[in-house]
Amino acid sequence: MFDNLTTRLAGVIKTLRGEARLTETNIGEALRAVRMALLEADVALPVVKEFINRVKEKAVGVEVMNSLSPGQALVGVVHRELVNIMGVDPAPLNFATVPPAVILMAGLQGAGKTTSSGKLAHMLIAQKKKVLLVSCDIYRPAAILQLEMLAKQTGADFFPATSTLVGQKPAAIATAAHDYARRHYIDVMIVDSAGRLAIDAEMMREITELAAILKPIETLFVVDAMQGQDAVNTARAFADALPLTGVVLTKLDGDSRGGAALSVRHVTGKPIKFVGVGEKLSGFEVFHPERMAQRILGMGDVLGLIEEAQRGVDQVAAEKFAQKMKSGKGFDLTDFKAQLGQMKNMGGMEALMDKLPAQLTAKLNPQMSPTAQGMRPGHMDNKAIGRIEGIINSMTPQERAKPEILKASRKRRIATGAGVSVQEVNRLLAQFEQTQKMMKMMGKGGMTKMMRGLKGMMPGMR
Repeated sequence: MFDNLTTRLAGVIKTLRGEARLTETNIGEALRAVRMALLEADVALPVVKEFINRVKEKAVGVEVMNSLSPGQALVGVVHRELVNIMGVDPAPLNFATVPPAVILMAGLQGAGKTTSSGKLAHMLIAQKKKVLLVSCDIYRPAAILQLEMLAKQTGADFFPATSTLVGQKPAAIATAAHDYARRHYIDVMIVDSAGRLAIDAEMMREITELAAILKPIETLFVVDAMQGQDAVNTARAFADALPLTGVVLTKLDGDSRGGAALSVRHVTGKPIKFVGVGEKLSGFEVFHPERMAQRILGMGDVLGLIEEAQRGVDQVAAEKFAQKMKSGKGFDLTDFKAQLGQMKNMGGMEALMDKLPAQLTAKLNPQMSPTAQGMRPGHMDNKAIGRIEGIINSMTPQERAKPEILKASRKRRIATGAGVSVQEVNRLLAQFEQTQKMMKMMGKGGMTKMMRGLKGMMPGMR
């Protein structure tokens, strides 16, 4: 959805070229393109109508500044309204209560409640909170086992459904877990509730009863970002039954993302607090409306990329690499492998490219790699990175330092050792050569030129 809307807005800029003022006439076609992109993304029709009306109201009559084109002026209005519709500021969790602070996770089966509970625990433990994970999903034993495994991985406490509680109702488990949390000085108790494949009266009665017993300080509605139009009806049902305090959007890295992000907050009136990306425990981020609007408009999320780098990058190794890049000398396959490892720690190349501005991504793609399918940054997943690491591991230290010595016989040996074809070895060497050229360019001031190119892509960037 983001790519589609970005492409359409790029066309908008062209259609408005040369206009001195945004009028109802000249933005009509542009807004039709935006409306179609939103509808194709499965954004709820009432949300689309309100959004387009607000953009038209704010845009008509806007004078085009000398430093902007008419299309850029309209994109600025669209950006502001996207931020408004998703919430202006990040919405933090509320812990203003006597411990334990109870967080109740609600949503349909398959939305990602259990995984999100584990990811949230991981985030809070990093903030020095003592966390207890509790499963009230008595209908799916696998959900209880999954939450127990997540507790072990994160270091959270886990409240098991002991033999005395087996067969009892979720309300009994919740009561016992809350008592356990008080006696063991737990800071935050995260309760994973049961879900169904669709809304039904029994599920709503059960979760309403849990909310009445636990009196949670936060009740988070977990929704699949790929659910689209169905997310609206589900959100409305949960908002009517529960005093929701926020929303968690999961699977935001899916292909059809965006519709739920723009619809759910409008329907529930509650802020989107977190987004889930990928399967890793670290794939859980505070929702920043302005950054999400920038990503939708192809401006990227450079701040998010910086934060991700601070979490996932070895700073000492990064400083050594920066010095080597500055000198423009000595970048070899060992360095190349190290950088791929850093990228993997940050969620993979696709996750990184997704946060770069679209224009910069388009510039980097041809520079960083050949056109072979599976080797372009936009298509390089962790499995592809693993294969590349395997090829480099099959080389001798001399071969990594001087890849130019790799002739046919050496390539066959490396391919056999890595379990790949000679063609894949050749593709890697071609990609490395392209990357080496880019590193030399950056060492000669190319990075400064690249950053200059970012000006104008992001609001407020100087």
